[in-house]
Amino acid sequence: MIRLRYLRFWWDILRTTHARAPVLTGVNLVIEIVALLAGVGMALALRAIANGATAGDTPEALGGAVWAACAATAALVTTRLRDLIGNFLVVDKIGPGWLADRITYEVAAIEGIEHMERGDYLDRIGLLRTSSWELVAGAWTAVRTIFSALRLAVVLSLLGEVSPWLLMLFALAAVPIWCDARARGQLNRAQISTAEQFRLQRHLFELATDVAAAKEIRVSGATDQLLEHQERAWHAVVHERFQARMRSFAWRLLGWSVFTMVFTAALAIVMVQAAEDRSTVGDVVMVITLAASLQPTIQAAVGQLTGTMSAGLHIEPYLWLRDYAAADRARGHGRLQPPQVLRDGIEFKGVSYTYPGTLRPALDDVSILLPAGSVVAIVGEFGSGKSTLIKLLGKFYQPDGGRILVDGTDLADLDTEAWRARTSAAYQDFGRYPHLTFGEAVGLGDLAHLTSPSHVADAIAAADADGIAESLPAGLDTRLGRAFGGVDLSEGQWQKTALARASMRYAPLLFVLDEPTASLDAPSEHAIFTRYMERARHLAAHSGAITVIVSHRFSTLAGADLILVLDKGALIEHGSHRQLLKAPGRYAELYGMQTAAYTSD
Repeated sequence: MIRLRYLRFWWDILRTTHARAPVLTGVNLVIEIVALLAGVGMALALRAIANGATAGDTPEALGGAVWAACAATAALVTTRLRDLIGNFLVVDKIGPGWLADRITYEVAAIEGIEHMERGDYLDRIGLLRTSSWELVAGAWTAVRTIFSALRLAVVLSLLGEVSPWLLMLFALAAVPIWCDARARGQLNRAQISTAEQFRLQRHLFELATDVAAAKEIRVSGATDQLLEHQERAWHAVVHERFQARMRSFAWRLLGWSVFTMVFTAALAIVMVQAAEDRSTVGDVVMVITLAASLQPTIQAAVGQLTGTMSAGLHIEPYLWLRDYAAADRARGHGRLQPPQVLRDGIEFKGVSYTYPGTLRPALDDVSILLPAGSVVAIVGEFGSGKSTLIKLLGKFYQPDGGRILVDGTDLADLDTEAWRARTSAAYQDFGRYPHLTFGEAVGLGDLAHLTSPSHVADAIAAADADGIAESLPAGLDTRLGRAFGGVDLSEGQWQKTALARASMRYAPLLFVLDEPTASLDAPSEHAIFTRYMERARHLAAHSGAITVIVSHRFSTLAGADLILVLDKGALIEHGSHRQLLKAPGRYAELYGMQTAAYTSD
């Protein structure tokens, strides 16, 4: 059934449509009213013509003819205008414009990124990706459903004047509608249950056609396996949805079969009544006209009601997203401003975090002080919790337990935008932004100085990326990405661009380098770490900034003031490089293994 929240959503859509296009909205409603009157008016006009002709009443017959001509013209014109005006309202005014922007806003306005790593969220966003048109169309389909129901009621009341027996058609008109609702429910459930498989097959298709993965796929000989997985996922989607369509067809066949049998019996009653002179010739003509239009009228009403109810396939994901974003806002985010200068540092006090849908904590009861002005290195094997700790520092997640204190103030109580404005970061999964120029891709790290040549130049120098700018045909103004007619960069050049972007802010309180040299050669790695150690000391003196480095290469971490060793979410060791080497622990073991690997032939 149509839920109350759907009606509220459609009302919001219609109010927005009226606010953005009041004239077109009014015209659209007038078209629906004229279409309603034209259909009924034609039957009444034909009755007048027949009665006038048989009774020798010329004025009545001529008047009926004029009304019939007007009704036919109105029906033709409104049919054309309905699609033109309706589609213009939906497509150009509201759908891809206002509502698509609302969807994007709801996604981007959520402070954290936890939702972006949840399968149920991704399934719903996948359904919403191209649904702005359907969401708005659903509101106007609901309006047309109301007018179709009114027309159906008028038609049946006119038939009831001729014979009360015809009123049973009104009650039995609910049978195909109910059956159609059941049929649509089958389709909706199939769409939702196959959303994950559909998303998987689309991802595999994009992977198979992506130039970035093309070399590895071909060298590994994985093409056939990849296509096999994609085909298997696609067939699973097709099979389940086909079964749902067959069940849907069975429900619709049942509904229309019942109605057709009753409809035939009703017509037989009317013809018998006409033969016994209990009705006029005009009544017979009107009944035949209305009866002929009754089935398409009901079918239109059912189709529109079906479209209205099927809008839930798109409305539910949108309302879920809106509710999720509202719940995020209702949690009460911090409003305090971060300090201008760090005095004490950032302290983890019993911090724990477990990803939704998992059992083992990604971080488990971590307590440590990151002193102001220090360089902190985080090491550990894959899955040890390094990335989670970094994300908690950026307020991308909220701890399940414990607190993170910034100079004694809970990080949760700090305004998120203000905190992130005092944070600089280069993440392992950095963005590429291939539609921007090189200068813009760097300047994006500090929007306030996006077009400042000195800021951009300093950031490029800090990342040892001067050579990239010099090699590009138009320097900083060179557009990046071949897909947009620009120049493509190597993986190492993209990483240096990300490092330069992270260096745009002059006075951050937190500077994060997450595997900053994973794609760079040894000379570049050495040069960058040397520069960033110098930068860390400069930032520490300027704002008490803490520089956090995540790296698997232990040789680059010896200059860190504090090294944290994580294992399965737990902080098992911490200290300076020299202290940890003296202690027979996990750090000394990993350092020895890596040193041996580099020195052995």
